[in-house]
Amino acid sequence: MLDRYDQQLRQLESLLRVSRAITAQLDLTSVLNLVIEAAVDLLAGSSGLIALRDDDGTTRIYAAYGLAREIWPVFDDLLATPLSDQQALVHRLREAGASIGLPLRHVSALPLMFRGATVGVIYVFRAALNVEFTAEEHQLLTAFADQAAIAVSNARLFQSVLREKQHLDALIENSADGVMILDERWRIATFNRAMELLTGWSREEAIGRPCAEVLAIHTPQGANLCLTDCPLQRQPFEPNPVAEGWITTRDGRRLYIQSRYAAQRSPQGAFLGAIANVRDVTEQKIEAEMQNTFISVISHELRTPVSIIKGYAETLARQDATWDAATLREGLAVIIEEADRLAQQINTLLEASRLQTDSMRLELSDWSVRPLVERVVERFAPQAGDRFTFQIDIPDDFPPVHADYERTRTVVENLISNAIKYSPNGGLIRITARVSGDFAIISVSDQGIGVPLEEQKKLFRRFYRVDNRLRRETQGAGLGLFLSRVIVEAQGGRIWVDSRPGRGARFSFTVPLATPMLSDQMASGEIETATSVDHPESTVATLPRMEPPLLEDHER
Repeated sequence: MLDRYDQQLRQLESLLRVSRAITAQLDLTSVLNLVIEAAVDLLAGSSGLIALRDDDGTTRIYAAYGLAREIWPVFDDLLATPLSDQQALVHRLREAGASIGLPLRHVSALPLMFRGATVGVIYVFRAALNVEFTAEEHQLLTAFADQAAIAVSNARLFQSVLREKQHLDALIENSADGVMILDERWRIATFNRAMELLTGWSREEAIGRPCAEVLAIHTPQGANLCLTDCPLQRQPFEPNPVAEGWITTRDGRRLYIQSRYAAQRSPQGAFLGAIANVRDVTEQKIEAEMQNTFISVISHELRTPVSIIKGYAETLARQDATWDAATLREGLAVIIEEADRLAQQINTLLEASRLQTDSMRLELSDWSVRPLVERVVERFAPQAGDRFTFQIDIPDDFPPVHADYERTRTVVENLISNAIKYSPNGGLIRITARVSGDFAIISVSDQGIGVPLEEQKKLFRRFYRVDNRLRRETQGAGLGLFLSRVIVEAQGGRIWVDSRPGRGARFSFTVPLATPMLSDQMASGEIETATSVDHPESTVATLPRMEPPLLEDHER
């Protein structure tokens, strides 16, 4: 009687130990190893195993006691045998034991059931002769089967949640946009790599700090939106509020960002946390501001000639005045001049519109560079007056190019016009042409105010004009260099600028030659070439060093 009581006590202790292990950890293998070890020990078995059903429907061994992992495959036939056929189970067990040299003679097997579904099977084997498992022992195994089923379900659920979390963490970490998660105290709990690059804050520094300190979105007037108008605190609550404004990164960059939030709230509306998607929209902001400036500038540019034309026309049409022939000619000349100016502005806008819709058509032909440059210089000579001297350094026998004549002329006109606009003290405007491989390089040099290095990459953008005094004093909509770039690139060339503030500027672009130069010509020295410092990927002509006189150091 006492032995029976001790046995029941051991059984309860083992079940309690297994139950504690299940609640203490969620590692599936560790818990299953503990379950099968306890079950074999209490049933006085020699070995045992636990097999689980995977998502694809197959059943395989996950844990065993007394059986080395390398022999697990010999039990495949046993796993495929129905549990209701005890005689077949014993037969399969003895076959498996014989194949590996183990005396396995009896088996007790039960399904692992969880919420009505079979998740696996637990087997306990016995080697002793004529000592079959009793009904009471079979019932005891049921308790371990129930515990194992709970362990399997909990561990698998935990692993599924863990996988989802790892997947979500990977998505957040590798997102192209900045992502951060805020807790209920508005402090940063997650800070991805894109946020580090965007703000200059490392995640170690950012996590735990208030969002208003790290992101600190400011209005143009300098007010911190995160403190004065947090979108997550606006009433009534918005489903996906957005904040936009300027931030200053830790490394001194000034960016315009857009932050879109998804908040979690309690049924009572209390803030529980939020995820923020932060995007750098500086380029879009600058583009929008440039377009607004463009609309303002072009409205003024179009209004001026229209007003002048209307004023002169009304004056000349007055019936109470008699105008002599000279006055009429002078007034009509002004009207014609302003009408031409208006037409040029409209043509520029139409050209920009065509380029935006990729509908520009090129009329390619072979022609000589020098006559084109001479024609453009003649056109600008009256405008330049005595303040400028033009120098054309292009040989008469310069090889012909294959390009759109009129559009290339537009490029040269834009560059010479820029040279005049941004050379307030006048000076020398030099137009050169050299051969580089299969291309001609045409350059326009001036002795003007120059272009700061940080502005040079922006010069060829649509609507872009460098912000300086001359910009406010000269006409233009910021389309000339943009149109030039698109024309040059459409013809297979490229355009760039070399400049230093106060030392003038040299704008260069390439045009395909009508007949590519032969390699022996290059080798014989007929054409002098060198590698460009600014464009090392290609060979460009060696140009004389430009040393214009030092002028007042304005920014272009």
